[in-house]
Amino acid sequence: MALRNIINIDEEKCNGCGQCIVDCAEAALQIVNGKAKLVKEMYCDGLGACIGNCPTGALTIVQRDAEVFDEAATEKHVHETKKKEEFCGCPSMRAVDFSEKKEVHQSAAETKPELTNWPVQLKLVATNAPYFNGADLLLAADCTAFSTVNFHSRFIKGKKLLIACPKLDDAQFYYEKLTEMFRENSINSITVVRMEVPCCGGLSYVVKKAIQDSKKDIPYNEVVIGIKGDIVGEGKTPLIPKLQAV
Repeated sequence: MALRNIINIDEEKCNGCGQCIVDCAEAALQIVNGKAKLVKEMYCDGLGACIGNCPTGALTIVQRDAEVFDEAATEKHVHETKKKEEFCGCPSMRAVDFSEKKEVHQSAAETKPELTNWPVQLKLVATNAPYFNGADLLLAADCTAFSTVNFHSRFIKGKKLLIACPKLDDAQFYYEKLTEMFRENSINSITVVRMEVPCCGGLSYVVKKAIQDSKKDIPYNEVVIGIKGDIVGEGKTPLIPKLQAV
């Protein structure tokens, strides 16, 4: 034991959003019964990277007697956590591929769902999900599915889906995750579907930068949807050379 800085969690303020899980590089936190919990004191380096995006202010750094931070044990823990694909203990993050699904009778008014993977949130998906190899990826901005008709048949069909918001989410985190995803898997192509609003262009930038830095030759396609649901741009676009760091 030693007197040192360590994370403190106010359970009354914690709403279980899981943002601190994403921000903690040491995987020292988990969501247990809807609240953030410190897994082991030895995994917490006390630097407070998990605090910045907490929406309720439930996290603080305090100084108290605690187990000494163990870097070697933490690295092993992080590796095992990634291997299990359970970054925050949430069952919804388990990788599922249900391409081989049975036909379901539907009326003429219904649209056949084309989704064949889970999860779809880029924050939650594991970079080594088995369905990425040999896949055509669709990375859609959150608003797109609600802004145009027949999204499943027009865009999702034949692709593995990921969704993200370039304005509300952490672009740096997405850049790093996509770079690793592209580097570790044999991905056939990626299509970005985004809105025409300026902030949505950040999604294109992050994907292009990640492709470039992964050193992979991945064909890139882009579809731009207008705010009234019409397609205002579509086609292959070149990667931007010598992009600055995200």
